[in-house]
Amino acid sequence: MQNKTDDLDLNKRNLNRWRLILGSFAEDNLKVDGEYFEIDETLNFLYDREYSESGGYSLNNLNDFNNFNNSKEKRFSREKSSLTVPKWISKVKKLFPKETVEIMQNQALEKYKLTEILTDENILKEIEPNIELLKNILAFKDTMNAGVKKLAYEIVKKVVEEIKNKMEIEIKKVFYGKKLANSTAVNKIFKNLDIKKTVRHNLKNYDYKDKKFFVDKLYFNQNIKKYNPYNIIILIDESGSMLDSVIYTSVMASIFANLPYLSVKLVIFDISIVDLSEYIREPIDILFKVQLGGGTDIVKALEYAKKITIAPDKTIVILISDLFDSNDYKLMYKNASDIIESGSKLFVLTALDYNANISYDKEAAKYFSKIGAKVGALTPNKLSKWISDSIF
Repeated sequence: MQNKTDDLDLNKRNLNRWRLILGSFAEDNLKVDGEYFEIDETLNFLYDREYSESGGYSLNNLNDFNNFNNSKEKRFSREKSSLTVPKWISKVKKLFPKETVEIMQNQALEKYKLTEILTDENILKEIEPNIELLKNILAFKDTMNAGVKKLAYEIVKKVVEEIKNKMEIEIKKVFYGKKLANSTAVNKIFKNLDIKKTVRHNLKNYDYKDKKFFVDKLYFNQNIKKYNPYNIIILIDESGSMLDSVIYTSVMASIFANLPYLSVKLVIFDISIVDLSEYIREPIDILFKVQLGGGTDIVKALEYAKKITIAPDKTIVILISDLFDSNDYKLMYKNASDIIESGSKLFVLTALDYNANISYDKEAAKYFSKIGAKVGALTPNKLSKWISDSIF
């Protein structure tokens, strides 16, 4: 049985936890103490912003309004926190598990706009690298000084490498193991044995007397086609709403570029066109060249794809956009039809990421599908399967 001391300790812990949940406005009725004081201070530094003059506090009636004003006056009449953003970052990492740290960092940037996190080199060193931090760095990269940008580059590099390692496994699962006939394999394994070719080339070794067939050389089908690669032209809309897709597309393109049976071009566009194919093996460099925002000229992007297409019957054009075009829809559809009628395949992706949180022009997507394009919002490995199925 628990003794009274244990019961008191349990009640005390529970009260402190409730106090942390309810926040600083419960201070008059529930006091936080001991080890919880530091946690409370750290939480208040961020979440008291919810009740600032510009915060998002929701009041349903007059009593709520009066109660809120009274408690707000009491709260803000107290001594302000001694925490600064750098101190807060350090405390968060010390007091909370990694998953919670990432959530709080993301909320600090996304919801409470603590952009000091991204422009102060000392703070940035303390931040836990993750995909959300990567997106914020790309959004604010133009406001960074040289020292901070150098550090941000290293953070982006680390996150991109993690994404690439995951995607590479998925993409190679799709492509490797595809059996291509009439070629010699480097990996000589039984499942790739070309029995017909092996028999044909060893007929000279047949012993008619003993009726035995001797094989002095085996022939295999290979997993990798070395010549006549398929041409992949990727057109990626760099408007702000497409940031997740820009990140995953850049990484995916770099993986595709290392497959010997694919020749890859990567083009980003808003109202102008930038061909980044020369940087395709370095997705970090691509991401730092992206300028988020602006209009969307899909007409110009499709025209550029037509211009650089050499062998239409061995070309796949991938348009990644929310399809909210700022140009002429009729001309956009005509260019798409021209690409399909030439013999090229056209994939239209309204999103390419692992979340599939998509907002796109549904009427435009329907029309693209009607004229023969494959349309969808996909994860990178599903796009890889689409391409693989089209090639093999």
